[in-house]
Amino acid sequence: MKEEKLGTVRIAPDVLSTIVRLTALDVEGVSRLSPGGVGKFLSREAPGVKVQVEDEQVSVDLYIVAKRDASLLQVGTLVQQQVAEAIQNMVGMDARVVNVYIQDVD
Repeated sequence: MKEEKLGTVRIAPDVLSTIVRLTALDVEGVSRLSPGGVGKFLSREAPGVKVQVEDEQVSVDLYIVAKRDASLLQVGTLVQQQVAEAIQNMVGMDARVVNVYIQDVD
């Protein structure tokens, strides 16, 4: 059976930001996102999230506030892993880097 190209599929950058934000907030130990560090970027991205796409790879900077009883190292590592998996599974792109900045503890 011949595969027929039907057109182009494009994913808006805001979609990537939403995926990153929702995935991070779903990680046990994350209280909320922090706008810290992202204010300098002029974009429509969600506060606490900066996403860049280059050569079909995604780079993420994520600023979070952790829950007070959480292991910060474990939370940071889980956020990195789950965000990278979500990007791969939902949009089929690789995460070049997922930087997690823990800005505070609630």
